[in-house]
Amino acid sequence: MRRVAAGRARPALNSLLGPLVLAGRTAPSRVLFGPHETNLGRGRALSERHVAYYARRAAGGCGIVVPETASVHPSDHPYERAPLAAECGPGWADVVAACRPHGALVLASLGHTGAQGSSGYAQTALWAPSAVPDVVTREVPVQMEQADVDALVTGFAASARVAVDAGVDGVEVDAGARSLLRQFLSGLTNLRTDAYGVDRTRLLREVLAAVRTELGPGRVLALRLSCDEEAPWAGITPSLAVQHVRGLAPLADLLVVVRGSGLAASSYRPDGHTPPGFNADLTRAVRAAAGGTPVVLQGSVVDVGAAQRALDDGAADAVEMTRAQIADADLVARARAGVPVRPCTLCNQACQVRDVRNPLVSCVADPSGGEALPDGAGRRVTVVGGGPAGLEAARVLAAAGADVRLVERADRLGGALWSVAALPGRARFADLAVWLAGEVVRSGVRVELGTGARSGDVVATGARPRDGVTAADVLAGAALPPGPVVVDDPVGGPVGVGVAELLAAAGREVALVTPDEVAGVRLGGDLGPANARLARAGVRRETSSVLRAVADGVAVLADRWTGTERRVACAVLVDAGPPLPGDVPAGALAAGDAVAPRTVLEAVLEGRRAAQTLLADP
Repeated sequence: MRRVAAGRARPALNSLLGPLVLAGRTAPSRVLFGPHETNLGRGRALSERHVAYYARRAAGGCGIVVPETASVHPSDHPYERAPLAAECGPGWADVVAACRPHGALVLASLGHTGAQGSSGYAQTALWAPSAVPDVVTREVPVQMEQADVDALVTGFAASARVAVDAGVDGVEVDAGARSLLRQFLSGLTNLRTDAYGVDRTRLLREVLAAVRTELGPGRVLALRLSCDEEAPWAGITPSLAVQHVRGLAPLADLLVVVRGSGLAASSYRPDGHTPPGFNADLTRAVRAAAGGTPVVLQGSVVDVGAAQRALDDGAADAVEMTRAQIADADLVARARAGVPVRPCTLCNQACQVRDVRNPLVSCVADPSGGEALPDGAGRRVTVVGGGPAGLEAARVLAAAGADVRLVERADRLGGALWSVAALPGRARFADLAVWLAGEVVRSGVRVELGTGARSGDVVATGARPRDGVTAADVLAGAALPPGPVVVDDPVGGPVGVGVAELLAAAGREVALVTPDEVAGVRLGGDLGPANARLARAGVRRETSSVLRAVADGVAVLADRWTGTERRVACAVLVDAGPPLPGDVPAGALAAGDAVAPRTVLEAVLEGRRAAQTLLADP
């Protein structure tokens, strides 16, 4: 048996945690919580859930809170619960009232998605500068006439008026990756020959002027601006963006530099395959052209140390850390206290919610609603299993005051998190394992490694392995026989794709078999980039296929639709299917893979719920 010692806290930071003055108003830190879809709305209005969500970040020390973008005109209804500015006045007022005691500034985000929206709700043609089919939906929008342009400018002004009446500290105008204003700035989508085509910045300047008039003196006007569409043949490039900024920056009090477009949607909020802080060089160049207007670095900034370095290096004046604060609402407060921040894994699995199923915004690392916990003082609890479910259960129980013992049969804590971290682009899951382990030790949990047990108050002993060579074996570094590899992926998630990438990078001939029409169909925003990586790596994608048999160096595949069989070379079959449920004693309070094959999100959530169940039991 071996016990685990607590780690050391991080040092406090400097200017990142200091104030930022904008238009005479002071934000308590230089950390922003940027606009993003939440699905927390009631109809098209902000709800009490929104209020609690944003207030929680303000209480955690966030300097500027920007609620999710509200459409400025009824023609824009990009997703079912998308806010409409005309209905957001009471909600904005409640958000301001909830955030103000903590000092955070609240900026109402205003926008219109144009051709990147949806016509499924408004049942009208999408607005756009030109009738260019959207690269994703292929829907052809209507080219806006002058009356439409005038209505858009009026919509921005009227929406700003609603926001001012609600008491906001300012407004952020969205000309970012998914915006009609960006579409007017870009040669990809603006083919007009009138004044708005000759000068593609004209509409944005008109909007900023109209919003400024409504704001009056003493309120902040921020601009979220796409400065690289990653389409250099015709789109907005960094050099063109610098030219735009020279004319636009004097019209704003704050400039948020973003990247992306319809052609590069994942560039706005990429996952762990893209290095954190990838926008730093672009933001530095824009800041040099901004003439003193404060500039915000956006783009996978998830570590407070990296955020501070960006300020020290002159890349930006403030940093947007949206996903980092979804993962840890107390990010700024923890940084001020010098204690470790709960890490964002950059997986985009629960925080990107533009989905027909309308899931609520959540986080793999913190899938909570901030529920208050009953007092656990005097309780003695044993948690069996030190994976994500067991660690979260032990952490929550100890935080409530319980006396907790955690036993784990392996020689380190973290369980399946280490396997996940071995996948390409998933390395930050190791940070989550380290953080959870550190938290249980810091909270006084008695951790015993190398200790086997089957029963306890909470059982989170993980899954049973499948027969044959599994994805888990590959991720653990198992040596495979030589020859072609077939990866059978019935799930369509990151595991099958990631294992195929790893094996191809090791020089193996790899075929990825999936019953879906495209590999990795459940990858969300990484779907396109993942298939591009597989293609570059030489992985053969056997789509719409079902594995029938493997024998004598051959895998037999059947077409999902016709049943037609074909054969591919196969010296090694890697099973990327889900593991088998664990062996749980009858009546035990179980969580994670011991119950059924779970994602990390589900395992952490179930570990927390198991702890809450114990605490609620008198």
